[in-house]
Amino acid sequence: MTAVPAPPGPEVSAPPEVGLDGGATLLAWLRRMRDEQPVWRDPAGRYHVFRHEDVQRITADPAAFSSDSVSRLSGGEQQPPGGTLLLLDPPRHGKLRRLVSKVFTAKMINELAPRITEVANELLDGIDATADGDGVVRFDLVEAFANPLPVIVISSMLGVPPSDRHLFQVWADNLLTVNWETPEGAEILGTTVQELGDYLRQHVAERRAREHDDLMSLLVRAEVDGESLDDEDVVSFAALLLLAGHVTTAVLLGNMLLTLDQEADLLPDLRADRTKISAFTEEVLRCRPPFLKIERVPTAPVVIAGEKVPEDTMVYLWLLSANRDERVFLEPDRFVPGRPNAKQLAFGHGIHYCLGAPLARMEGQIALNLMLDRYADIRVDRDSALSYFDNRVNVFGLRQLPLVVRRA
Repeated sequence: MTAVPAPPGPEVSAPPEVGLDGGATLLAWLRRMRDEQPVWRDPAGRYHVFRHEDVQRITADPAAFSSDSVSRLSGGEQQPPGGTLLLLDPPRHGKLRRLVSKVFTAKMINELAPRITEVANELLDGIDATADGDGVVRFDLVEAFANPLPVIVISSMLGVPPSDRHLFQVWADNLLTVNWETPEGAEILGTTVQELGDYLRQHVAERRAREHDDLMSLLVRAEVDGESLDDEDVVSFAALLLLAGHVTTAVLLGNMLLTLDQEADLLPDLRADRTKISAFTEEVLRCRPPFLKIERVPTAPVVIAGEKVPEDTMVYLWLLSANRDERVFLEPDRFVPGRPNAKQLAFGHGIHYCLGAPLARMEGQIALNLMLDRYADIRVDRDSALSYFDNRVNVFGLRQLPLVVRRA
């Protein structure tokens, strides 16, 4: 990756879209903001924080910076859905996280490796069935592989019938692609949330009546210090696992393959030494974190990087910017696997560090290993346009990634 210059910009109005330049303009804007306006108040009165030090400090202090933006910004008139870990503060967050963590363990995730390998191979077999006489295949990585892989794995974990997996994909796609700022988009979003919630409540009720051998049953039975999860807690965590887990893995996979195409020496290096895939994954997460930013709300007036920020106002913490901060990472726009300073914040920091991070890493690394086994050549199909998510979706990745591969 070449260094991104920090241009002298005009008056700041809004972050540029990722666009066809793959985010170069956005990265230049973020660099300028880190240097000139590390805390910026946008025209809507929301604050944006760009430096690594500030993002890390804020995420490490849940008492001063609440995650419950729903109730705080509504003056208490609205409440987040029960069990939605991302929107909960201590002590409720800690109790629920301990309950969920009792079930969603490192051992359970590691035991998924054979199933992930099986699903990935089945998907790749389907892709390979379209190869021409020379063993060359053209396909969209996102549609054919990166999207269905985590959806199938997560739905299998939850105990969703295989025939219903397409519903999960539709719901996840709707929540990622509709413009909820339009009346039509808002209606689709509301319908999707309702359908997903009703579906999961039905499965929770079934597991209350009869035990199943799946993650949802374990969540229903989980208990810590005499406390268990109620139905809405289980529904909220299952929905979070489906949506956040799906997005994180799908976007990570796309970003891994895009990086391999852009960094010419990496593919043969990883093919020769698979132990380097872990360090490669971490640097992909630093340079291309799946989510652009996360949000917090100050519980009292606070000063951030010299800027006074009122209580109960939205504060956006730019993970993409923090991961490119020159104050922490030497030559941050260069792709350097195995950096000694691995303080990347792609999965957050503090009590809200992503519970599914190990699963996303494992799915990405298993998938890449299998593709290296199968294909002698992997490259982006430059005859087709790349399609990126726009900033509204808050995802730094690709809607479509056309690939050309050749069987080994």
